Amino acid sequence: MNLLESARIALRGLRANRLRSALTTLGIVIGVAAVIILVALGNGLQAGFSESFGALATQITVSPTTGSVPGGGTAEDLTDADVSALSDSTQAPDVATVTPIVSGTALLQVVGGGQFRGPITGTTADFLDLTNRDLVVGSSFDEAQVRSKAKVVVLGPNPVAELFGGNAGAAVGQEIRLGRSTFRIIGVVESDGQQDDVAIIPLGAARSYLLGGGDTVNSIIIKASSTEAVPAALDQVTQILSERHGITDPAERDFDAQALQSLIDEATQFITFLTLFTGAVAAISLIVGGIGVANIMLVTVTERTREIGIRKAIGAKRSAILQQFLIESTFLAGLGGLVGIGIGVGISAAGAAVLPDAIPNFPAPVVSASSVVLSFGISLLIGLVAGGYPANRAARMRPIEALRFQ
Repeated sequence: MNLLESARIALRGLRANRLRSALTTLGIVIGVAAVIILVALGNGLQAGFSESFGALATQITVSPTTGSVPGGGTAEDLTDADVSALSDSTQAPDVATVTPIVSGTALLQVVGGGQFRGPITGTTADFLDLTNRDLVVGSSFDEAQVRSKAKVVVLGPNPVAELFGGNAGAAVGQEIRLGRSTFRIIGVVESDGQQDDVAIIPLGAARSYLLGGGDTVNSIIIKASSTEAVPAALDQVTQILSERHGITDPAERDFDAQALQSLIDEATQFITFLTLFTGAVAAISLIVGGIGVANIMLVTVTERTREIGIRKAIGAKRSAILQQFLIESTFLAGLGGLVGIGIGVGISAAGAAVLPDAIPNFPAPVVSASSVVLSFGISLLIGLVAGGYPANRAARMRPIEALRFQ
């Protein structure tokens, strides 16, 4: 008996029990679809994370310690002199830009309108580019406005929603009270899901009219010349500040310099692990589906015992019987795998089209070819393994015993 004939007999047996065959493949269908969907969600999450934070990979954040800690030095403020030293290309050749930040909170109020208390950020003109924030409308302040201590402000989406009913276009050009001073709104930034309450103003204006502080800064954001230069830039920053603050023992540093790249790498590794874990959990249903295939194949062998006996009595070889039942179980699992691929890819594609619009900032699922190929390959393997024992049992039957079976 050749392979084609064995396949015809196997398909004929499956067609004779259509409902049972369909229910048997259901576990495989669910397992394959679940693996593809969950891996696609994980891939989308990873892609969205990379898109959102990839531009921040060259950042180094420097902040003073908030007080004495065991093994650490006494807290000391960062100053404009520290900013100037870090901006010196002869001392820090791998540092591209240095952005000082002063921060605090203030009451935002529209004359005759509502109020909103939120964080205030005083900084330089390159802040939005450095933090990868885009404007919905309007513009940011420039270096001339920073030097002149201009009373201008760029608002986040939350104060605009509270004070102007979410109408960013109407907010631009309006005057608003920050503390006891009047500022003019020149722009509104897009939401980033984290710092949506912020009001961004020129550094000099923040010191002169709102926060005070003289020449001290709350933090410094440094941009390395490239991703590869981040470790060298971090070393240069640490060395410059240690020398300026008279620190010889690393345990006594009164500042914390941290590269965002290390945090991004850790988060990426966690997302990858989470994707693999959820995919593995989904694959459990494939195993359950395999048990269903094995069970139905045992039932099939039992039902067709007399048929097996007749075929062996007229000369069918053991390999032919084994081949027939292996083809049947593999076809069941393979068919379930193909249907599962269709459902998984279809749901993932629908999610990619609908979810980002329905849920703001939700990453679109991304189907990977590896998850499709792997899940289908596993479904075929399950068919072989699950059908192996029943097929071998059928092939080992003695003709006389099979013919006597009732």
